[in-house]
Amino acid sequence: MPWLQISLSTTPDCAEQYEDILLAAGCAVVSYQDAEDEPIFEPDLGTTPLWSNTIVTGLFDAEYDLNETLALIKAEQMATWPDSENLPSIKAEILEDKDWEREWMDNYHPMKFGQRLWVCPSWKPVPDPNAVNLLLDPGLAFGTGTHPTTALCLEWLDAEDLNDKFVIDYGCGSGILGIAALLLGAQSVHAVDIDPQALSATQDNLLRNGLHGDLLHTFYPESMPTDMADILVANILAGPLNSLCPTLSKLVKPGGKLLLSGLLSAQADELIDTYSNSFIMEAPVEKEGWIRLSGTRRS
Repeated sequence: MPWLQISLSTTPDCAEQYEDILLAAGCAVVSYQDAEDEPIFEPDLGTTPLWSNTIVTGLFDAEYDLNETLALIKAEQMATWPDSENLPSIKAEILEDKDWEREWMDNYHPMKFGQRLWVCPSWKPVPDPNAVNLLLDPGLAFGTGTHPTTALCLEWLDAEDLNDKFVIDYGCGSGILGIAALLLGAQSVHAVDIDPQALSATQDNLLRNGLHGDLLHTFYPESMPTDMADILVANILAGPLNSLCPTLSKLVKPGGKLLLSGLLSAQADELIDTYSNSFIMEAPVEKEGWIRLSGTRRS
């Protein structure tokens, strides 16, 4: 069925109040969107940061009377901010009836990383049956290959000799990096994350790729074994990578490899300095403003 979409642009201080107004008017769901493509990096734990110019959108059943609904929202708007002279304008439109899930699926395509590795949605045929094909469907956990940091890590893994290597995927998200390592020849993987949805997604994606459950084990950080890895990958954020340096360094064998990503160009020098005490760090590799760092554990 078609939907009535009503949206307005406001500040973070007012976004929740407009959400309440839209819900009171009868909308089925409210979403927030950045009006100016302004990124937010490394928010404080427990916070839900919003952009300086936030679009608040409500979806209504198309049976709602447009004029009555707009009148109700405007009345609530005036009652909430009676002294304001610059209330945001309200935009309304009818969304055509579509199979939204099918449209989204049609726009997600197989992607190639390096020379051998493809990441493919499970509902589409693989482009090269003889390649290393990782089946992965987008979900709640981070990591589908579309983000530059994930792409940088996959390209690095594709170029490495992973045969018989023990790999730790720290901050595993969807499990894409650990599963890619197994498909590329790794012997076993420990996947670590603080998010239970990430650990569940990793196990689901492992089975989707026909890999035995004994090849990859998932852990919360506080319960993971202290076995030292041949290769440790951590695609998280600069702040956690900085504070985790002592922990991650102890998890890599002498002569083992470290792969870090999730950081911006301006953050590379600080991370290189942080890890140089324990690793011989290589020059950073950049993709769309994001950085990959790698190094070899000192003896």
